Amino acid sequence: MIVPMQVEAGKPVTLSGYAEDYGNQIASVQFSLDDGRNWTTFDVSDSAPELSVQWSFSYTPPKPGFYRLLVRSVAEDGTASPLADVAEFTAT
Repeated sequence: MIVPMQVEAGKPVTLSGYAEDYGNQIASVQFSLDDGRNWTTFDVSDSAPELSVQWSFSYTPPKPGFYRLLVRSVAEDGTASPLADVAEFTAT
């Protein structure tokens, strides 16, 4: 889990971190703001298998409220990580 944050509604926030798949090539990192019903995919297939992949995600919360960003990696064989990391933030 990524440390919860307080942000301002209507202003962009950028979250960042890293993904690794312990020796497997990461082909993409996926992000979801609706508890995994829909995923936005960012291609990182040019990454080296032995290195972690740095990622960042920018989002502008449209209104005050609680937000949950799920983040997962997808290996080159199409297998998604079984547990997504979670970043929680509250917009005021």
